[in-house]
Amino acid sequence: MKQTYRLLETQIEEWAEEKGILKNGTTMKQAEKTHEEVLELISAIDEDNREEIIDALGDVFVTLIIQAKMQNLDLLECLQSAYDVISKRSGVMKNGMFVKDKPAN
Repeated sequence: MKQTYRLLETQIEEWAEEKGILKNGTTMKQAEKTHEEVLELISAIDEDNREEIIDALGDVFVTLIIQAKMQNLDLLECLQSAYDVISKRSGVMKNGMFVKDKPAN
């Protein structure tokens, strides 16, 4: 059964509270956890392992939800803020990656 994002976010925050992450963790350690999960994502992509990619993407998202809670931020507001910036961005594709134009000085 698929759940709404907000319900999943709440469940993840409750899990983090139960595990003591929110009370005893630090924002820097949480950022390091996100980095660890991103490295696992890179490895899964390199190995073209779909199941591990799904797991790693979920784990990265969980760490970001917890980080946002620790920072007293709404992750959807952060996502909206990022979209508001990138939606106006110009650039080109180079070697399979979008490279934004440098701002004019």
